[in-house]
Amino acid sequence: MTIKTVGVLGAGTMGSGIAQVFARNGYEVHLVDNQPSHLQKSVGKIQKGLDKCIARGMIDEERKLASIERIHTSPRMEVFAECDLVVEAVTEEEPTKIALFQSIDRICPEHTILASNTSAISLTRMAAATKRPDRFMGMHFMNPVPIMELVELIRGLQTSDETFNTLHEVSKTLNKTPVSVKDYPGFVSNRLLMPMINEAIYTLYEGVASAEDIDAVMTLGMNHPMGPLKLADVIGLDTCLFIMNVLHDGFKDSKYRPCPLLQQMVDAGLLGKKSGEGFYTYEAEPENIATF
Repeated sequence: MTIKTVGVLGAGTMGSGIAQVFARNGYEVHLVDNQPSHLQKSVGKIQKGLDKCIARGMIDEERKLASIERIHTSPRMEVFAECDLVVEAVTEEEPTKIALFQSIDRICPEHTILASNTSAISLTRMAAATKRPDRFMGMHFMNPVPIMELVELIRGLQTSDETFNTLHEVSKTLNKTPVSVKDYPGFVSNRLLMPMINEAIYTLYEGVASAEDIDAVMTLGMNHPMGPLKLADVIGLDTCLFIMNVLHDGFKDSKYRPCPLLQQMVDAGLLGKKSGEGFYTYEAEPENIATF
């Protein structure tokens, strides 16, 4: 399969980063979000991201301008009829994703590959809701997308070898390192990361140490670039809770039980950086997430 034109559904943090990376590497991109304000913010975010790439010596001004010209924004999914690949990056709600993929499935030509950037939801279940389960798989980028090298490629039960091999090669053209992962709850990244974050929250909940000291142990003692509680704030405590619930429900194992403190903080609206307060205090940075 030849991929030339890519659709990205959702102009939030992840969708903006995914659109930027594809456009920067020569693909025509249709970025779709049902909120015009999200699209406007996304374009500004992409321009700033490309400026950072210039500062790092990754691209020059000419390539920046060419990248911006390749990005076409729209509030309507009908533009996906022109796409060879569509990557979904909307809110982590399975019914929402399934309904959207059913609409996209009807719009796109037969050859189009559908991919989800989900961090935990079953690709097999989402694929089964479409008429192309063989051309459906996970393409899980890491945040921030323009910087992080990894992309998890998750095969659903019916994903074809041709589909997997195509996205494996596409990932390389994005200067990413693709890792093959089977469709299990949390895949690899979040199956390992989220229990660590959850245990850090339990450590705080049980009064073993302060948030600052827990993070210091992991940054100074384990050489992590960011402590688990600070990282949880960046990811969003609601997202952390969602993934822990997916792991707990999927494996039926008590070791994945979300810490009560995590649940309480989400109930209180203390979601981390995007709400202005989590384990630390921030200047609020509301994230524009497409819900459709």
